[in-house]
Amino acid sequence: RNPVVQEFESVELSCIITDSQTNDPRIEWKKIQDDQTTYVFFDNKIQGDLAGRAELLGKTSLKIWNVTRTDSALYRCEVVARNDRKEIDEITIELIVQVKPVTPICRVPKAVPVGKAATLQCQESEAYPRPYYNWYRNDVPLPTDSRANPRFRNSSFLLNSETGTLVFSAVHKEDSGQYYCIASNDAGSAKCEEQEMEVYDLNIAGIIGGVLVVLAVLAMITLGICCAYRRGYFINNKQDGESYKSPGKPDGVNYIRTDEEGDFRHKSSFVI
Repeated sequence: RNPVVQEFESVELSCIITDSQTNDPRIEWKKIQDDQTTYVFFDNKIQGDLAGRAELLGKTSLKIWNVTRTDSALYRCEVVARNDRKEIDEITIELIVQVKPVTPICRVPKAVPVGKAATLQCQESEAYPRPYYNWYRNDVPLPTDSRANPRFRNSSFLLNSETGTLVFSAVHKEDSGQYYCIASNDAGSAKCEEQEMEVYDLNIAGIIGGVLVVLAVLAMITLGICCAYRRGYFINNKQDGESYKSPGKPDGVNYIRTDEEGDFRHKSSFVI
């Protein structure tokens, strides 16, 4: 009643008549999927998406070649025997098509400072049933909880085998290495490529020294700007409130303005 087959294999759905007074009973196969019912075998021929890759065996059983994930459904065999005491009978079979995982997508941080948290992710979206995940470091399988295995007592991580998430609460130097993930189900497994995670020491002294250097440079720049202001490098040479057409009158020099604006001439007493 519940055959399980892997994708691209063949399967036989058995519908056997054990006793009938009708010489040629009518046989129909129907597919029930997503609350929709369609014909598979009707009017003595295969129909629908199984046409060309299914046949009737022994006049009643249905054989499907090269099954795909879309063939997972309920199949109902209906028998109509007019000369029998029970004219109509049926049997329902649930076909489950298993799909092996494809290469999962793995995300591993390249570098993490000591003591910081880190999350590694592994995801696969094709497999049926849903796969479970295992993480490996340097080809060594990791347990679901580092505290449960003395071998990993220097680590602090939790592995969710259903979601594929590996979480480090605080990484240690020993957590550096090559990581990869394997997604598995009853149909098979698939592995992602190895990726390196480096755990490095945080150089506090170097960071403080860098900050001090930056502050010293900023202080020197500020001091230089102040000196430049004091020496007048940034003062505007134009005199406030005076136009180039109305120059100021230096001592000892008299100017006479004519009627024409902007035209100036010297008095006769002007001596160079």
